[in-house]
Amino acid sequence: MKLKVAVLFGGKSTEHEISIISAIQAIGYIDRDKYDIIPVYMTKNNDFYVGEYVDKIEEYTHIPELIKKSTQVVWIKEGDKVSLVRYPMKKFGNNVISTVDVAFPIVHGTNVEDGTLQGYLATMGLPVVGCDVLSSAVGMNKYVMKTVLKDNGIPVLDCKCYTWKDYEDVDALVSKIEAAFSYPVIIKPLNLGSSIGIKKASDREGLLEALDLGFEFSKKILVEPAITALKEINCSVLGDYESAEASECEEPINSDDILSFEDKYIGGAKGSAKGGAKTGGSKGMASLKRKIPADITAEMRDEIRKMAVDAFICLGCSGVSRIDFMIDMDTNKVYLNEINTIPGSLSFYLWEPVGVKYDVLLDRMIQLALKADRESHKVVYSFDTNVLEGVHLGGGSKGAKG
Repeated sequence: MKLKVAVLFGGKSTEHEISIISAIQAIGYIDRDKYDIIPVYMTKNNDFYVGEYVDKIEEYTHIPELIKKSTQVVWIKEGDKVSLVRYPMKKFGNNVISTVDVAFPIVHGTNVEDGTLQGYLATMGLPVVGCDVLSSAVGMNKYVMKTVLKDNGIPVLDCKCYTWKDYEDVDALVSKIEAAFSYPVIIKPLNLGSSIGIKKASDREGLLEALDLGFEFSKKILVEPAITALKEINCSVLGDYESAEASECEEPINSDDILSFEDKYIGGAKGSAKGGAKTGGSKGMASLKRKIPADITAEMRDEIRKMAVDAFICLGCSGVSRIDFMIDMDTNKVYLNEINTIPGSLSFYLWEPVGVKYDVLLDRMIQLALKADRESHKVVYSFDTNVLEGVHLGGGSKGAKG
């Protein structure tokens, strides 16, 4: 019997549309001989919809019309079985749309990639493809990520984290930043991807503009020095805590000194997705102008690929992640910039050059989720106790510890 895999995409995120592209690409490649696929679209209100049209990219030019001809569902757990159930339920007839064996979230950004969705799915006992709650959360929070990596000897740029509270006195905030760093600096939202809200500042006026932009998208921002002679290199990693391997390295070609949202997803976006899922539009990260393999020495390629695997394992990741690096060309020093725990297009274009086809990549990701689920059943999460016997909580009680 084939496993039923629910592929979730969309959600309440600034990267909602990019998630749709990534997921519909992947749906076209998953092996239908092994898996039954249930595409599950999440609206920007985090409502769930299924139906015959939700995996058709052309339908997303008119989302309200798509929703009208789709079925809203909720997740119901009964014993060990998890089902997608019609909502609101009909009084008569079967309301179960499908049972689900594995959840495969292909989502990007805050509220979905940051452990929120992973925790919801894991609470129901579903195997979840990709990173778990903790590694998802740490990977999304750039400050925490850098702190963990730095503590484990992986080179990252120094940084400072500031909040909306700091932003209330913007003059004092600017003075703090200028005392900590020399210009130019990079301002970025703490927990966003796809280059949204990121801006370089070369002077005080530019810094004020960058702060306005960054705080528009996040309650917390990160400030770090800008590398002026910069080369960006990306590398993907596949595996889990026991074993992981690195993909080929790429060198993105940006039209500015910061790789923008437009560079990543809009430029060169004509055509269709590679393989079974025709997009009729943007190919996601696959459309980005890039050099594969990257224009770096063999020694630096080895260094970056090893560092990528070390960081992946250090952060407790699983499935496929993409790790972005910066090379300071003045010093030839490599810094880890950030990790994308669910990368755009799942970085399939970085695996094909090393002989891993997209369908194989997806299959391995699903199998890793099943492995993690098997291991979880070996862990004891509860034990019998009589601690509740004899407990009486009367009025004014201070509680069990009181």
